[in-house]
Amino acid sequence: MNFRPFPAALALALLLASPAGAGELRQRPTAVLELFTSQGCSSCPAADALLTELGSRDEIIALAYHVDYWDYVGWPDTFGAKAHSDHQRNYAASWGSSRIFTPQLVVNGTEAVVGSRRQEVDIAVQNASLSVPVALSEGGGMLKVSIGPRPGLRAAVVWLVTYIERADVDIERGENRGKRLAYTQIVTGRQVLGMWEPATGATLTLPLAEVLDDGATGAAILVQEERRGLPGRILGAASYQR
Repeated sequence: MNFRPFPAALALALLLASPAGAGELRQRPTAVLELFTSQGCSSCPAADALLTELGSRDEIIALAYHVDYWDYVGWPDTFGAKAHSDHQRNYAASWGSSRIFTPQLVVNGTEAVVGSRRQEVDIAVQNASLSVPVALSEGGGMLKVSIGPRPGLRAAVVWLVTYIERADVDIERGENRGKRLAYTQIVTGRQVLGMWEPATGATLTLPLAEVLDDGATGAAILVQEERRGLPGRILGAASYQR
C-alpha cells in the first residue's frame, strides 16, 4: 500500500509545543473521544479543558475537531475546517439526524453527549470498549501498524488522523474575545489507509516523516465501520505521539 501525505493544512508554528524524546505509544485504549468544538463558541472552553484532562489518561485517545460554522460570529477558528464540520454532519446523518452542535463529544463513533457535561461524559467513557487490538511499533523512521483479526465482525476502514498536541491561542473577537485558550489533540487531517478484514487482520508500515508533516506531532490509527458511506462504530485504535 502506498502512503500519500496530507496536504498542507496549518501554518501556526509559533503556537506549537512538541515534546522531546522518543515517541509515546498508546495501544490499549477503551475509548476514542472526538470533540467537535470551536474557538467562536462560548460554551466550548469547558469542554476543551475536559478533553485535555481525559486525553491524559492511558485508556483514552482524544481528538479535537475544530469546526468552521461558528466563524460567522466574528472570529475564524485558527484550526477550523469544513472537513471537520462535514465529519460531524456525517455522524448525525448516520444516526438519522440533521442536528449538530458544539461542544459535541462522540464516543467510539456510537454515542454523542454534550462535551462540557462531566457526568454524561464520565458515564459514556466508563461504558466504552474497543474490541479490535491495534499495535504500533517505531523503528528506522517507520511506524508499523498491526491490526489483529476478529472473526465475526464486519470489514472496516483504517483511518490515519493526525493532530497537534497543544496550542495556546489569543482570541481577539467573537464570543470568547479577550481570552487566551489552550487546545489539545487538535486534528489537522484525516486519511484512509485501507481496509481491515476481520478474518485476517492487517499490517501497514508508514514513514513517520510523511505522517507527521505540516506541524503535526501525533497520529491516531482508527479502525471504524461504515454504514452507507457514513461513519459507524470504532472497533479499535492506537496512537503515536512524538
